[in-house]
Amino acid sequence: MYEVEIKVRADHDSVRGALEKREAAVLNTVTQADTYYDAPMREFAETDEALRVRRERADSEDGRSRSRDAETVKLTYKGPLVDESSKTREEHETAVEDAAAIEATLDALGFEPVATVEKRRERFAFDGYTVSLDVVTDLGEFVEIEKEVEEAEIDEAREGAVAVLESLDLDPEEGIRTSYLGLLLADAQ
Repeated sequence: MYEVEIKVRADHDSVRGALEKREAAVLNTVTQADTYYDAPMREFAETDEALRVRRERADSEDGRSRSRDAETVKLTYKGPLVDESSKTREEHETAVEDAAAIEATLDALGFEPVATVEKRRERFAFDGYTVSLDVVTDLGEFVEIEKEVEEAEIDEAREGAVAVLESLDLDPEEGIRTSYLGLLLADAQ
């Protein structure tokens, strides 16, 4: 499976208004903590890959994160970017029942945590895409347009993501191909 994604910096109030005007469906709001790992046999920053453990909690109506009981955990591998204009890449993801067990397993295999990216994400469904309004700790506000597709559908999905972005009055030329992790690490230097 491939994830086609376009990300831009954007003011959430104007984008939220555009989504409401276009009757996008509200999906949910979550808080995510993504811990990224480096492999013992290669540096993912050099190979443009990523391995992360994502802890996600649904936010309640008042915007507060719900209890740890409502937490879901996923292990995700992301391959190198496959084009020059978006963040399209191969992605494999699976649910994890026990976060501590997967973290201990990665540690035992020599994988080292690089950093944790924390964000609050509002998700909408619009024209077959997921539109996420992300507030990333220490980075600010972003909008992501994404869709999971088979390899043969990448070009069509990327064109559709650009159309969704433009329909929300956002400029695809301002797309950011760097991951949140990459942006955080660049800011730390």
